[in-house]
Amino acid sequence: MLKYLPSLSALRAFEAAARHLSFTKAASELGVTQSAISRQMRAMEDLLGLRLFERTGHGLVLTEAGEVYAHKIRTKLQDIETATLELLAYRGQGGELTIACLPTFGARWLVPRLTKFTAAHPEVLIHIVTKIEQFEFMGEDIDAAFHFGEGAWPGALTDPLMPEYIVPLAHPDLLRRRDEIGLEQLLLEQPLLQATSRPSLWSHWFNVTGHHHPNPHVGPRFEHFHMVIRAAASKMGVALLPRFLVEEEIASGDLVALDSHLTRSNGDYYFVYPQSKRANPNLQVFRTWIMREAISAKKEINKLNKHQD
Repeated sequence: MLKYLPSLSALRAFEAAARHLSFTKAASELGVTQSAISRQMRAMEDLLGLRLFERTGHGLVLTEAGEVYAHKIRTKLQDIETATLELLAYRGQGGELTIACLPTFGARWLVPRLTKFTAAHPEVLIHIVTKIEQFEFMGEDIDAAFHFGEGAWPGALTDPLMPEYIVPLAHPDLLRRRDEIGLEQLLLEQPLLQATSRPSLWSHWFNVTGHHHPNPHVGPRFEHFHMVIRAAASKMGVALLPRFLVEEEIASGDLVALDSHLTRSNGDYYFVYPQSKRANPNLQVFRTWIMREAISAKKEINKLNKHQD
């Protein structure tokens, strides 16, 4: 039994009194008497050994300790209420999944496909959060993640999702210049737009394609691929991007590919989740669905590669 754990009714009374700054209004909201609220607050202060409220000429005010405590208690009570509402909404038959993914991958590849999943599985509520760096699932309220790189993820099960193919892209105005001087010379005279999360991408592309650049790491840096895409469309330089992330810009003519061939990137996409969650039925439903989506995506890339060959 925890020594310093007020009852739930006392915590609700404290949160209401702190929000209204009135024992009377808190009592009215909770359907009890003003004296009951007052007794509960005195009992809490005695338990904690701290003053939570002060009476002034202008009425009731929170102490500094009371202000901090009220904020934390309010957040926890809201979490309990949310969990309860979700349980009632799904009658204990569904649930929710929190999925972490890279920002641009999530916005441009995952989210547009989620409508199909939610239509087929309305009992599962999906929450998407963005993460750039690899993290430990322990201590994180995350059920699974999309990862780019190598397949190793400590303490997690890893499913290969799909490869990544990259291509240099730029504003259409640079296409004529490329035809005049060639791709390699164009890349020497134009800024190479860099993604902070993928610092070795340009270097990898030059090594694989056989083109030369004295310093492929130099150029304006952006945190996310989305920023790199917008920078390239705004004529800031040449971007090296995963082909599947720029479908809209290519279709609209905002960006054009400067190379006729797609190059295999220096990593692949994976779906990862903790071993402790392998029996979670909602996670397995989502996993089965996302693997089918990845198969479809790989088929589209293969068609594109054959067309360019």
